[in-house]
Amino acid sequence: MKVQDLMVENVVTTEEETTIEDAVRILFKKHVGALVIVDDERKCKGIFTERDVLRSVAKKVPLDTHLKKVMSKNIITVRKKDSFTKAKRLMILHGIRHLPVVDRKGHLVGMLTVRRILDELVGMPPAKG
Repeated sequence: MKVQDLMVENVVTTEEETTIEDAVRILFKKHVGALVIVDDERKCKGIFTERDVLRSVAKKVPLDTHLKKVMSKNIITVRKKDSFTKAKRLMILHGIRHLPVVDRKGHLVGMLTVRRILDELVGMPPAKG
């Protein structure tokens, strides 16, 4: 099985200048666990997850802080044609639940998530919205 068989194509993205407060609103409104921060060419600059929200709140980071200061910057990615086994290995090795999928040029094309993998395993239809 390839990553492209399991990835979600409609990835919720934002910019580095988005505030923590606005990012939390987007996460809530879109019912997602992570935002990928991209540049104008859709290249991944970072990721902001539910864990990053908790970390920011626990450290009392002001909610008007831009994501570029709190996002995870050493972003791990895979390509569409990579095997699911490779993706699973990366997720376990790095302790992550969201794995952006990029094309040959590094442009974001999808996201592999633990939630999506579990939904596939139990036969749940993909979430809408």
